[in-house]
Amino acid sequence: MVDKSELLRVPAFADLPDDQIAWFLGHAEELRVKAGDNYFREGDPADAMFVILEGQLQGRGDVGGETIVFLVKPGDVTGVLPFSRMKQFTVGVRAITDATVLRFPSSLFPELVQKMPELTKRLVGLMSDRIRETTRVEQQRDRLASLGKLSAGLAHELNNPASAAKRAAGQLREILKKIRDASHELGRRDLSPAQKSEIEKLEASFIQHHEVPLDPLALSDLEAQIDSLLRSHGQNDLWQLAADLARKNVQPEALESLFATLDAGTARAALVRIAASVEVATLLNEIESGTSRISDLVRAIKEYTYMDQTPLQNVDVVKSLETTLTIMNHKLKRGVAVERDYQRVPLLVNSFGSELNQVWTNIIDNAIDAMGGKGVLRIRTYREDNCVVVEIDDNGPGIPADVQPHIFEPFFTTKRVGEGTGLGLDTTLRIVKKHRGSIQVNSKPGDTRFQVWLPLAQAPT
Repeated sequence: MVDKSELLRVPAFADLPDDQIAWFLGHAEELRVKAGDNYFREGDPADAMFVILEGQLQGRGDVGGETIVFLVKPGDVTGVLPFSRMKQFTVGVRAITDATVLRFPSSLFPELVQKMPELTKRLVGLMSDRIRETTRVEQQRDRLASLGKLSAGLAHELNNPASAAKRAAGQLREILKKIRDASHELGRRDLSPAQKSEIEKLEASFIQHHEVPLDPLALSDLEAQIDSLLRSHGQNDLWQLAADLARKNVQPEALESLFATLDAGTARAALVRIAASVEVATLLNEIESGTSRISDLVRAIKEYTYMDQTPLQNVDVVKSLETTLTIMNHKLKRGVAVERDYQRVPLLVNSFGSELNQVWTNIIDNAIDAMGGKGVLRIRTYREDNCVVVEIDDNGPGIPADVQPHIFEPFFTTKRVGEGTGLGLDTTLRIVKKHRGSIQVNSKPGDTRFQVWLPLAQAPT
């Protein structure tokens, strides 16, 4: 038999009147749980509140696709609480040591509210704390999941230009050896100033040629014409050189001057050096393009996170949107066309910049998922009174009418288990409200439109 002094040691019951304690003990069931026993399991009906008097228990369950483990100790109140909407236990609890537990049936909650109003108030506070902690954990998990997705996408985006630059740098070593050997060969020959000038002129001309995308048939024909010209002058093994020059859209007649002014051996050495120089220029362009792309991504990351900048500042909304699109390019490039309609005048919002980027990320990410990764994403900005309005809409299937009222509710998601926490739009709404703005959504098949209103930091000039 549980003594009232044992129950009074539980913080939720401390200092309650004796008659209320006696009433609670008279309607609660004392349970003696052996170490290793389960006193409720995940999925069991949530039909009771439990007060832990002695022993230690361990809770374990799957929340948001992840397994959580927590300790339940003497003085804790767990299970279902008054005014809770819980229908089934989302975790299971088993005893680590022998334990004494009071079980109070939820069917008596209406009477509990009448008999023990102070305890009810404390239990509601306890439930609020539980909700806040659960929300905090889920939000942290959602941020980590979003960060993981962005990191994986950025790693892929950075790897492509980095690999291209590394590959081009490796090829340069071999090409530079060809240039050195060909230059030595030309240096051994007694070339007139006119002949040297002709070689240098052709080399400069070919380097400046831009690769013209030809269809495979036209490219093959041009390569065959160059190879035929080379063979007609006794150069029967320069087919690779012919292919390289064809990709640069070099015409066969441009090579005739070499053979007209040089003997076969000298013309061959000149051609090898010219083709190698052309290849070096191409590889340098690839390296420059790759490293520029890496630099652009690093700059976008710094802008997205507002690294090295004050947290609160005037943010250009269009620049914020473009930075977000750059960061999310790994998802957009798979089949999403972006249409922009930006107001020309800069629209500034006094904002925690990285938080504002999170708003665009959540909305755009949901739009991409709704379209199945392929469709049209339209982004528009304009001024309305003293607010900037950002419209982000997609041509996906739309949000069902019965779902629309719930999309901003925490933990509400239409995604499969493990694919979403249901906190993306809840976070978006909280950030927008924090910036004294508002958000609304209108959806029908082929047109789902989010509109975000944010107060302008200053009137645009």
